[in-house]
Amino acid sequence: MNSEYTTFLFKIGIAALAGLFIGLEREFKGKEAGLKTNALVAIGSAVFVIISLQFRGEDNTDLTRVLSQVVTGIGFLGAGVIIKKEGGVSGLTTAATVWCSASVGCLSAVGMYVELGFLTVLIVLINLIFGYIDSKFKISTKK
Repeated sequence: MNSEYTTFLFKIGIAALAGLFIGLEREFKGKEAGLKTNALVAIGSAVFVIISLQFRGEDNTDLTRVLSQVVTGIGFLGAGVIIKKEGGVSGLTTAATVWCSASVGCLSAVGMYVELGFLTVLIVLINLIFGYIDSKFKISTKK
């Protein structure tokens, strides 16, 4: 197999694994954007950045434009997760998590695997630890 294809498969594979790991926590909590959503967002972000890297070095090319469009597109997707109900808002953490999954995909595409690993673990820990704290805080404030 061509090394270019191997590199492509490796990058999207790492993005998928990171997205699945992030989505696993959301899935356990019964959130709409779980395993599949976070994995697909990470893969899609990686693919768009990989495509943009094919134009590296060409005249009138700004590779960072694709990154900004990924952020914009995921912002639109995340907005669909946010729901206003009962005098409050829900889905903000899930939307933020989907946004972070996109950043994980971008890191994979540019080969920043150590940073990707740290970020993936940090995202999951923040959702787990602060999700637990948040649930305890909500219980104590309802008394």
